[in-house]
Amino acid sequence: MSFSDETRERAREIIARYPADRSRSALLPLLHLVQSEEGYVSPAGVTFCAEVLGLNKAQVGAVATFYTMYKRKPTGDFLVSVCTNTMCNVLGGQEVYDTLTEHLGVGHDETTADGKITLEHAECLAACDYGPVMTVNYDFFDGVDPSTAVGVVDELRAGGRPMPTRGARLCTLKEMAVQLAGFADEREGAVADGGPGEATLRGLRLAQEHGVSVPGFDPNTPIRSKAEADKAAAEAKAKAEAAKPAPAEASAAPVKGGDGASAPTGTPANAGAGEPAPAAAATGSTAPDVKAPDDKSPQVRTAETRQPDASTAAPDAPGTKVPAETSPPAPRDAQRAEAAGVAANAPAGDGKPAGDDAGAQERNLTEAKTGTDADGTDPADANETGAQK
Repeated sequence: MSFSDETRERAREIIARYPADRSRSALLPLLHLVQSEEGYVSPAGVTFCAEVLGLNKAQVGAVATFYTMYKRKPTGDFLVSVCTNTMCNVLGGQEVYDTLTEHLGVGHDETTADGKITLEHAECLAACDYGPVMTVNYDFFDGVDPSTAVGVVDELRAGGRPMPTRGARLCTLKEMAVQLAGFADEREGAVADGGPGEATLRGLRLAQEHGVSVPGFDPNTPIRSKAEADKAAAEAKAKAEAAKPAPAEASAAPVKGGDGASAPTGTPANAGAGEPAPAAAATGSTAPDVKAPDDKSPQVRTAETRQPDASTAAPDAPGTKVPAETSPPAPRDAQRAEAAGVAANAPAGDGKPAGDDAGAQERNLTEAKTGTDADGTDPADANETGAQK
């Protein structure tokens, strides 16, 4: 099918929400968008998503078939989902589902003849404290029983819109798909309806009763707009930059040591021939300068501390202390150990496995050729032990 100009404009708006090199991240809302026009994700919808994102249809189809919210065949105006998982099942969820199946004359993932209702049994709907629950286009009806569930679907088939226990007023599945694609509910006053459930508010009331709150939290603090937040972040960054000390200027000419050679970087000009640099004077080390551990990434610093490289690390460099027990052996010791291993494990030759006794093999071959044992006796006269041998 050919999608409407409004759908194409919304598709461009969805894609624009993501970086140019990450446009495929828009696939999930785009699938909801095509479902909002057709009522399900058709092959044409898969093709449309693939074209606008530069993907192939197999990639789009793999995502569309993974998530249960994307329907692969025409769906009714109202998707009625009954939770039959453990908690709701114990509380009567299966009985609710069975009653609706008989009353509507449809089974799982089937739609009534008038195209109004599609019934499905769902796994957990994440509302165990309100069980048994069912949803209509993902809005909750809590604590239902067979009679109340039948009353809800009958009102829907008659053109009514029963009010959910929690959430805004009901809308059709196509209208819900527009919202799932990331667009606001355009119905006047729709989002002002409904309210939270009692079980949801229980924790908040206990917190208020006992004075429990996040440290430093002020509920009266207004939420800043994006422009205000960006301005505050820019001011904080400028303040941090201003607080940084000015970098020291490098001297124009290299500082000469007492022997006329250039002194190491950072050596004061008054360090003479017999006067070591401050770092060397403090530690007595002639190791090359290395970055302090704090200048390294945490991963590098941790790796150097746990398993330092003794062949390259300066013995007294910060953060690279070499434990004595992990020092590698001297090259001469390693050569001795390798030579001893080679001597103790002669290589295999002539097709014989390493370690086999060549003398025993030759003896066995001779016995097999002559048909006698090593002492000249006939093998038939060998005792049981000899036969086993």
